[in-house]
Amino acid sequence: MELNREEMINRLKKIEGQVRGISKMLEEERYCVDVLLQISAARSGLHKIGLALLQNHTKGCVTKAFQEERGDEAVKELIMVLDRFTK
Repeated sequence: MELNREEMINRLKKIEGQVRGISKMLEEERYCVDVLLQISAARSGLHKIGLALLQNHTKGCVTKAFQEERGDEAVKELIMVLDRFTK
């Protein structure tokens, strides 16, 4: 999934609204399953943005690092961020 910076910012604004909505749902003591479904939707949105950032980083920064003979360093960093992102 390729997203440009503007698309990512727009998605983050939508997620921000979802999170505010979740807070309001809790204040209103809404049904737990409904709240959980909204949390899942927000998490999914963040995950998609994260994947897009990983794709952009790999295509841009990691590729450039290989061209500059810094590939091992870039791969090490990519593995570290993938480990943290997938937890």
